[in-house]
Amino acid sequence: MQVVYERCCGIDVHKKVIVATLRIGRKADTRQFGAYTENLREMAAWLKASRCQMIAMESTGPYWKPLYNIFEMEGLETIVVNAQHMKAVPGRKTDVKDAKWIADLLQHGLLKASFIPDREQRELRELTRYRKCRIEERAREINRLQKVLEGANIKLKNAVTNIMGVSAQRMLRLILSDEELTLEAVAARRDPMMKASVEELFSSLLGIMTPLQKELLAEILRVIREQTAQIKRIDQLIDKHMNAEYIKAAKALDVLPGIGIVSAHQIVAEIGIDMSRFPSAKHLCSWAGVCPGNNESAGKIKSARINKANKTLRSTLVECAHAATRVKGSYFSAQYQRLAVRRGKNKATVAVAHSMLIAIYHVLNGHEFRDLGSSYYSQFNRERKINSHLKQLKDLGWEPPAQSAVS
Repeated sequence: MQVVYERCCGIDVHKKVIVATLRIGRKADTRQFGAYTENLREMAAWLKASRCQMIAMESTGPYWKPLYNIFEMEGLETIVVNAQHMKAVPGRKTDVKDAKWIADLLQHGLLKASFIPDREQRELRELTRYRKCRIEERAREINRLQKVLEGANIKLKNAVTNIMGVSAQRMLRLILSDEELTLEAVAARRDPMMKASVEELFSSLLGIMTPLQKELLAEILRVIREQTAQIKRIDQLIDKHMNAEYIKAAKALDVLPGIGIVSAHQIVAEIGIDMSRFPSAKHLCSWAGVCPGNNESAGKIKSARINKANKTLRSTLVECAHAATRVKGSYFSAQYQRLAVRRGKNKATVAVAHSMLIAIYHVLNGHEFRDLGSSYYSQFNRERKINSHLKQLKDLGWEPPAQSAVS
C-alpha cells in the first residue's frame, strides 16, 4: 500500500494512560504517558522534535479533548477518528497494539477524519448543550409537578393551557396557602382573559391534598424556579460569548418556520457558520443523521434507518420540525401532511427536519429563505390529481351534476 505519511503517530487514549506509537518509515517507537497536562505537553514536545506530520486518535468520550487542545496550540496536525472506523482484527487486544494499529492505518491514509470545529465553536457548543440539558431537566420537573397534582385529583391542566403560566401559578399558590378554597378566592386570582370560567377553575382545584403532598409540591415549584433562573443565566453567557457573525447567522435562521432564536443558537453552535466544511447539503444532512442510511446487498435494500451521528443537532431539528408542521400555509406543513399518510408521523417529521437542514445550509451560505408555500405540491400533475379525486368521489357514490342543455 502507498505510504501517505512518512512520520505519523497513532494514539490510544484512556482516562489515566495514553499510549502513543510514532512511525518513521518502517520503524515504530511506542511510549506511554500520563493524562496530566504536563504529561501531554511532554508528548507534544516529543512529537514536534520527531517532526511528526500527522497524529490520529480515537474519539473516546471526553478524553481526547485536552489532548487535541494542546496539539492545536502547539501547531501539530491532528485528526480525531470514529472508533468504529479503525477496529483492529479481533483477538489479543492491548493498548500498545491499538496504538500501533492506528499509526499503521494513518501512515497508509486509511483513516477518515471527523469534523472538529475550532476552539471558539467548541466552547460555544458546550454552553448551548448545557442549556439544552437544563431545559430538558426543567421539563422533567414540570412532568413531576403534573404527576403530583394528578395524584391529588387536581385537574388544573384541564382548565389552563400552560401549567407554568402566570394564571396557573396563582392557582397553585392558592392551593399551597392556608387560605380557604372558595369561589371568591379563585375569582380574585383568575385572569379575565382566561377561557375557563370561575366555576370550572374552582372544580379543577377541588382535590384531596395531604400536608406531605403540599410540601412536595412546594419543593418541586422551588426547583423549577431555580432551574428557570439558571437557564436565564446560561442565556446571558451565550449572548456574551457569541460574536457578531454567529448572531447574524442565528437571526437569519430565525426566519425559518418552526425555528426560534434558542434553536437557532443551538444549530449555529453545532454546525458553525462556515459551510465550506461540507461539500454539499447532502453531506451536512448525512453528518447530522437526518437522512436514510445505505444498506444494500445483492440488489436488495435492507433497513435504512438513520444513523446516530450528531444527536444534539438531530434532536433540535426534530423539535423544530414538529413546530414547523403546525405553521399553516408553509411548505414544511404541506410536506408533513403529504408524507404522514403513507409513511407515518415519525418518518414524516424526520423528512421535514431533512428539508429544514437543506434550507439552513443554503441560508448560511448567504441565500435568502423563501417559503415555497402549502400549494407547492399541487402545482405538479394537476390533471392527474383532479381525475384521481373525482374517481374517489365517484367510488363514494357522488355523481357530477348534469350539465344543462344549451338552448
